[in-house]
Amino acid sequence: MRKALLAVLLAVSLSACSSDGGGIDVRPPDVKVDTPALREVKARIGMADCEPGTGERVEGGLPDLTLPCLGGGPDVDLSSLRGPLVINLWQANCGPCEKEMPVLEQLHQQYADQVGVLGVDFNDVQPARAMALAERTGATYPSIADPGGELMAEEAFAIGRRGMPAFVFVDAAGRVTGQSSGGVDSLAEVKELVSEHLGITL
Repeated sequence: MRKALLAVLLAVSLSACSSDGGGIDVRPPDVKVDTPALREVKARIGMADCEPGTGERVEGGLPDLTLPCLGGGPDVDLSSLRGPLVINLWQANCGPCEKEMPVLEQLHQQYADQVGVLGVDFNDVQPARAMALAERTGATYPSIADPGGELMAEEAFAIGRRGMPAFVFVDAAGRVTGQSSGGVDSLAEVKELVSEHLGITL
């Protein structure tokens, strides 16, 4: 039984690798991040819709990759986004994510005019549980969804390979200015990260 389980796990692991060895290529076609049920929860939470950017791809910026908005809404081409922006990578089954999401909501509520917050439900095939976590934590800032883990192959999001939660910081020119992982416990900690990576004192 144990050998059979190991064989299955190995097969799943190998199937997650791209054919050219250039990263991860996991695109589960059966994971729907925009359904009537998810839209209902999103509306009940009051979660904001994703906002596509208007910029062109820049050197040192986010990858040219379009991902769907969690719970419905416009798709987002990451390379078009401009900051100042705090991108938070999270997952439905991540305990530290649950702890820090209310802190990010505080950032969103108090400083939206100075820095944006965008969540990424990262490498997560459980959108219903993800939306339930957002509701439980009161997170109303928008989140895009990456159920296939496509961002794992992108250098800008390499921090996510080390585990959740994680941050990616983007400046007004669209460049990635920093990364951080491990979670935060307070608004003061997030403000320190914003100051360190974006040069903004909140």
